[in-house]
Amino acid sequence: MSSTESIIRSRQTEKEVNGISTQVVCTEFSNYIFIVVTQYGKIGTLISVTPDSKSNDISTPAFSTKVLLGKDEPLTHVCAKNLATFVSQEASNRPVLLGLALKDSSIDAIKQMKEIIKTCKVW
Repeated sequence: MSSTESIIRSRQTEKEVNGISTQVVCTEFSNYIFIVVTQYGKIGTLISVTPDSKSNDISTPAFSTKVLLGKDEPLTHVCAKNLATFVSQEASNRPVLLGLALKDSSIDAIKQMKEIIKTCKVW
């Protein structure tokens, strides 16, 4: 690795999701992928999304979610799994640390956010 090459790769973007300004930042660390999706300009609730090693079917691993900081609500876990599962799978099943601060967590909004995350791919 040359001295001019960044050790930590990061990409960010801002797009409108159902009329709400939404920022996405994706950062790759050696052991985690860190993603922030915010409509408030803050990191928000931090959720760890990890592949479950107990899953018997390698082609479709199960994922565990754990709220590390913030409000622990069922919808938080649903949003986290929908937004981060594909990232972990594409990143050789690395765990994802996800920061969520959402005004709109509708199914349509989550689908749009997932597409925005894909444009910030660092893994």
